Amino acid sequence: MENRSLYDAGGTPGGFGHFLLGFVMACVGGYLFLNQVSVVGSYWSFWGGNTFGITLLPMLFGVGILFWRGKSIIGWLLTAAGALFIFAGVIANLHIFFQPLSLFHTIILLVLLVGGLVLVARGVMPHHKTGEE
Repeated sequence: MENRSLYDAGGTPGGFGHFLLGFVMACVGGYLFLNQVSVVGSYWSFWGGNTFGITLLPMLFGVGILFWRGKSIIGWLLTAAGALFIFAGVIANLHIFFQPLSLFHTIILLVLLVGGLVLVARGVMPHHKTGEE
């Protein structure tokens, strides 16, 4: 096993400073980006208008069968399928918006995010120490 220093990043010699600075920049840029995103729900319209009750039926039948006999494979399948339908319906009815931002703040946000990711990538690449070949 080779001698490793605290300043080695990603299993390669050197680059810890680039990695650390890039990680902090990417975290700040990512936070600022995600802070500007709004996620809102809308009316349930899974395969037609206002069908939330219909998507509950398989899960309710499955839960009822499981209360009757807990080892029923059909009960477990209906419960799992119903839960997946409800989860898919919730995801399908989300709307994601990027809140208004000034150009200056947008540039700062993107420079921090992209610059940080590039510095992280540069930090894990091998760095040649001066005086060595």
